[in-house]
Amino acid sequence: MALDPETRDQLIAAIRRFVAERLRPLEAQVAEDDAVPEAIVAEMRDMGLFGLSIDPAYGGLGLSMEEECLVAVELGRTSPAFRSVFGTNVGIGSQGLAMFGTEEQKARFLPRIASGELVTSFALTEPEAGSDSAAVQTRASRDGDAYVLNGSKRYITNADKAGLFTVMARTDPARPGAKGVSAFLVPSDSPGLSVGRPEQKMGQHGAHVCDVVFEDVRVPVENRIGAEGEGFKVAMQVLDRGRLHISAVCVGVAERLIEDCCRYALERRQFGKPIAEFQLVQGMIADSRTETMAARAMVMETARLRDADAPTTLEAAATKYFASEMVGRVADRAVQIFGGAGYIADYGIERLYRDVRLFRIYEGSSQIQQLIIARETLKDFA
Repeated sequence: MALDPETRDQLIAAIRRFVAERLRPLEAQVAEDDAVPEAIVAEMRDMGLFGLSIDPAYGGLGLSMEEECLVAVELGRTSPAFRSVFGTNVGIGSQGLAMFGTEEQKARFLPRIASGELVTSFALTEPEAGSDSAAVQTRASRDGDAYVLNGSKRYITNADKAGLFTVMARTDPARPGAKGVSAFLVPSDSPGLSVGRPEQKMGQHGAHVCDVVFEDVRVPVENRIGAEGEGFKVAMQVLDRGRLHISAVCVGVAERLIEDCCRYALERRQFGKPIAEFQLVQGMIADSRTETMAARAMVMETARLRDADAPTTLEAAATKYFASEMVGRVADRAVQIFGGAGYIADYGIERLYRDVRLFRIYEGSSQIQQLIIARETLKDFA
């Protein structure tokens, strides 16, 4: 369901102001403290950011994929840590429930997710199951009217704040690979569930990832999402949508970097004139602008296809691959244009350079996107 154009434009304008006036001035503080201030989180709740993608019937804004991407571009103009506060509620932490959950499950959880009262997290990755996500070893053994979960998950976004996990666990050990995996809704206060300390990361300080351990955690049968063995299907459809959202964030970061580069290049003087007048600097700006425009076009076209209920596995993978690689190149050029200043923390460019490196890894690495693109393309000729 899409908003009317006037409401959409008002929402985008409000988020643009929020980013410029409230978030960007706090970027250095968030990086230093490794935390987003609670006052900002409260403002995000009041703006409805935790429920961007959730049906209005459950208290969300119910944005279309295209509208969600437009919002994500705006949010990309600041530190990715801010978006991460509610990103799992909008994407991977809620969409399995939204797409495949029962009406009872949706009514129980989605209103609290949309309001931000309940933070969600998506627990798929394990010490031995990252890119090979079908190799999940966490076990869910049926015991009467419940499943008993044992195992561990790694690098789980927002795990330390989550009240609800979507957990992928193997229900049929006799069926290796994807077909033996099921999806479960697991409250964080379940006995036997523990969360490790936040990892120290290269970038995106303020956005936390942690290990999650399950030791004889009992999960009611009614908390399973879909049928037994459908967990991998749930995960892949959730990731298809998440890849588009992340691609839009990459576009926003790139556009912010280009703006910063242009302003600096017009002010910084060498050899008696602004460095913006040097053709080699102009070449880097031109390459960055062109690639960013191409990525934005891919994001919006794929979002419109998804809104039309067309298959987008290939398109989402190609978009995520191109956009995440693109923003890495733009960030590298930004450091080069800023020169020595780009390597100094005060200007924020080196922070964004570190922040964007993760985009090529999570929601499926670039190499996984290449495999998906090739596999889907070859189907057309088989």
